[in-house]
Amino acid sequence: MVADFKAVWKQAGSNRWRIAALSAACTFGVFFTMYQQEAKGPQPPPKITYISTFSGHRTEAEIIASNIANQKRKEAVARELARRDEEVRNIYKTIGRMSGMDVEKIAREAEAEQAAQQAAQQKKQGKLPEGVTSVDQIDAQQDEATR
Repeated sequence: MVADFKAVWKQAGSNRWRIAALSAACTFGVFFTMYQQEAKGPQPPPKITYISTFSGHRTEAEIIASNIANQKRKEAVARELARRDEEVRNIYKTIGRMSGMDVEKIAREAEAEQAAQQAAQQKKQGKLPEGVTSVDQIDAQQDEATR
């Protein structure tokens, strides 16, 4: 291997130092460029910490009672948000009336636009078959049909 290198080195003649310098400069340039670039490896997977806020030995009745209480809290929050939204709407209507705008016409247009968006959303989602109130019922019916 060394002998081959010596043979090639001698064949290069008077240009061998120029070729060696150019090769070294190219190699140095490539490694210098790589050194300056910041590259990060793949992120480690997140550590999952399971937080158990519920007892693992709850009965069905406790679970149902907990779900009902949570639903009541959610409905109370939704009512409060709706009340606040209505209050804000009334403020904007007052400002609109004072500015000389036809707020009733604007409200009708907004309601029509919202109804159209809801209709498009329902059409996009599709409807459940008649008599079915949840997707779980469809899954259960399909399981029964395959038996």
